[in-house]
Amino acid sequence: MEATHAVLDSPVGPLTAVVTDGGLSGLYMDKQRHRPAEETFGGPAEEQEPFTTIAEQLAAYFAGDLTEFDLPLKMHGTPFQHRVWSALQEIPYGETSTYGELAVEIGKPAASRAVGLANGRNPVSIIVPCHRVVGSTGSLTGYGGGLERKRHLLDFERRARGAALF
Repeated sequence: MEATHAVLDSPVGPLTAVVTDGGLSGLYMDKQRHRPAEETFGGPAEEQEPFTTIAEQLAAYFAGDLTEFDLPLKMHGTPFQHRVWSALQEIPYGETSTYGELAVEIGKPAASRAVGLANGRNPVSIIVPCHRVVGSTGSLTGYGGGLERKRHLLDFERRARGAALF
């Protein structure tokens, strides 16, 4: 597996995109919890693709023009983590779900804590929208990129979605 990376600008700060064997395997914020060591990101990208497409889709997302990403993903994790990450991608843009609801969705209703742990290990932030998961009371709970970024992303999506409805 050969990885390369590129640092992309965004409204939530620099994002390090990591591509492994042609698929996006990581999208990390600076000072993100569970961010792997820099040396695991591979060398700087020498080719434009797929980083150009990743940057274009992120720019469209942050402009409020893109609500679903279409990028090949190569995320590394356990089968349980993959089930959780797949369920995250089903949460509609501008909406939220709870850890308990996700646990029910994947057929493990007693596993909300394990769902939370898998959510926190999501290697492709924003694109796999772990920021759309909230506590059972609707409160903002842990987010690897920090609660301010989570609040920013949720507020942004709600505003952009609201504007698109009219």
